[in-house]
Amino acid sequence: MRVLFAGTPAAAVPSLSALHESPDHEVVGVLSRPDAVSGRGRKVSRSEVARRADELGIEVFTPERLVEGGQVVAEVQEQLARWAPDCAAVVAYGALIPPALLVLPAHGWINLHFSLLPAWRGAGPVQAAIAAGDTVTGASTFQLEAGLDTGPVYGTLTTDIGPTDTSGELLGRLADSGARLLVATLDGIEAGELAPVAQPEHDVSYAPKITVDDARIVWDRPAHIVDRLIRAHTPDPGAWALLEAGGAQTRLRVGPLRRNVAGEPAAPASLRPGEVVAAKKAVYVGTADEVVALTWVIPPGKKQMPAADWARGARLDAETVLR
Repeated sequence: MRVLFAGTPAAAVPSLSALHESPDHEVVGVLSRPDAVSGRGRKVSRSEVARRADELGIEVFTPERLVEGGQVVAEVQEQLARWAPDCAAVVAYGALIPPALLVLPAHGWINLHFSLLPAWRGAGPVQAAIAAGDTVTGASTFQLEAGLDTGPVYGTLTTDIGPTDTSGELLGRLADSGARLLVATLDGIEAGELAPVAQPEHDVSYAPKITVDDARIVWDRPAHIVDRLIRAHTPDPGAWALLEAGGAQTRLRVGPLRRNVAGEPAAPASLRPGEVVAAKKAVYVGTADEVVALTWVIPPGKKQMPAADWARGARLDAETVLR
C-alpha cells in the first residue's frame, strides 16, 4: 500500500522505520509538526520523525496548521491529494486530523496508541498508567475518527509495567513493539483479513496532555504515590520540587526514588514530608509515611548528577526542605 505517515516525537520513529523497511508498503510522504525551538541554546530543530524521514529520503510536509477558519488549509489538501495514499498511519502526530482529511485515503487513518483502549484515551497514556499504579498496559491500533481515540480497534499488544519503570523506559519498549503491531495491522488491512472491533463503552479512562505543573512533587503523599508521580514524569517533562535552602527557593529536578532505606545506617528513622537530610553517600527525604532516598537530581542550569554529589556542593542545612 501507499502509506502516508504522520508523527512527530522519537516514539514514532520506530514505526516510520518499520514501515519503510516493509516490502509490502511504500511510505509516500511524512506529515510532521513544524520545526520548533528547543534546548538551552534555543535552537530551531526538526522533529525526530522529520529527521528520520530526511535520512530515509522521504518527502516531509510540516504545515503550521491543518485547519484554518473551519476549513482544511488548501496547501494541506493539495499535498495529501498529490501523495494519493491508500492508507495513513498515525503515531503521536500532535494535532487532530480534521474529518475532511479522514476520508481521503481509501483505508482511512490507522492510529497506533500507547494504551489498551478504551483505557487512557488522550495525549499522556504512558504517564497516566504509571501514575495510576497500573501493572499492565499495552498498545492499540485503531481506525481514527472524529472522537478522541474512540475508533474501532484492529489489534492490541500487552506489556507489564515494572516497579521501577519510568515513562521513558516504558514508552521506548512500546514504541518498538507497537511498530511491529502497526505494520501487522496494515498487512492485515491490505490482505482484507482484518476488521476493526468497536471499543466497549465501559472502563473508559482519560489521560490529558501533561503539563509542567502536573510534574510537581507533593511530598505529603504516601511514598508509593510520590514514587509513581516521579517515574511517570521521567524524563519528560521532568518531576520537580522547590528547594528551600539558605532563605532562597530554586527549582530542582528529581529522579526516581530509592525506597526501603530503613535499614541503612545513615537513614533517619523519620522525617517530615519534604524534610531533607544529606548523608555521606545518600540524600534522604520525608514523605507522608516513610523516608526515601533521592537517586539523581538536576539543579538549575546544570546536568544530571548523583544526589549525594549535588548535596555536597549545595551546602544544605538543617532548615532545607523540598516543597
